[in-house]
Amino acid sequence: MNKTMLEIINSNPESRNFSSDHNNPLTIINTMKLITGLHHVTAITGNAQENIDFYTGVLGLRLVKKTVNFDYSDVYHFYFGDEYGTPGTIMTTFPYGKDLINGRHGKGMLNTTAFSVSIDALDYWMDRLEQFNIPFKQPQQRFSDEVFIYLEDFDGLGLELVFNDKDERKGYYNGYIPKDYAIKGIHHVEIWQDDYQRTAALLTTQMDHKVIKETPDRLRLGTDNMPGKYVDLLSTPSALKGLAGRGTVHHVAFATPDAVSQLEMVKRLNAYGLEHTEVKDRKYFTSVYFKEPGGVLFEIATSGPGFDVDEEAAFLGEDLQLPPQFEKRRERLTEVLPVINYPTEKFR
Repeated sequence: MNKTMLEIINSNPESRNFSSDHNNPLTIINTMKLITGLHHVTAITGNAQENIDFYTGVLGLRLVKKTVNFDYSDVYHFYFGDEYGTPGTIMTTFPYGKDLINGRHGKGMLNTTAFSVSIDALDYWMDRLEQFNIPFKQPQQRFSDEVFIYLEDFDGLGLELVFNDKDERKGYYNGYIPKDYAIKGIHHVEIWQDDYQRTAALLTTQMDHKVIKETPDRLRLGTDNMPGKYVDLLSTPSALKGLAGRGTVHHVAFATPDAVSQLEMVKRLNAYGLEHTEVKDRKYFTSVYFKEPGGVLFEIATSGPGFDVDEEAAFLGEDLQLPPQFEKRRERLTEVLPVINYPTEKFR
């Protein structure tokens, strides 16, 4: 009888990582931990106001930053998360407008971003989604300790709410969703591949992940066994190839402590033979981007300096903040960017 990958790894302490079939067949297994978990997920979306309504109104996340796309300044870049925009709680969006062509979920893509909530919050969230006419699938169980419901935002972006008792993060109290039921942060992300072995090899040999759990159709990796640290890989050879567009994920970012650890991570990428960008200053963190072997865009993002570099913590997300290079265009951008309003009483 064939053993599962988890059984093999647990039974053989000297084989705790996937071997790599990348450019270097003698890939060194790194021991210094540079990746601490997930940092954020960035999605391509449509209407800006609907983004605000869904993520702050329905889900109750905090808008911690209202800025613009570094590569296309006529488009907002919204950051949603906990009170301070802590790495591992952040969902970000590029709302390009309703005219943007719809994307397609499929293989070679991150298809689902899962949020973590208390195990006692299931009934509350089912009632809340029904209250605001958000379709969702009935609760399902994954592994032995995880209940979840699948839903989509107004653009068709795949989301889950995962009800569990492992998450000690507080989440953001918005004044109307009970504190005990608030979203605590990202739980995991789900990537579909023809064959996830190469992606698993990268994550385990270079990015400090280990096998957490496994079923016949799902491999869960993580930097630690706790929400906010997980990447789920699914082998979906019969699925159509994913197409970028409205309602799809642009990239997933992994957290590294600082510029020093980020540089060490770049050295690993170089040794592994992966092309990557230069370090990019994103004002609130610095970033390096690269495509993993299965085609999904990965980012290595520093944990700081954080979102309070240009706004006090109490006022995060209230004003339009621009990268320095776009400050001279502020007047034009305020005319071009759509006016947005914060959710009203209807979401209470």
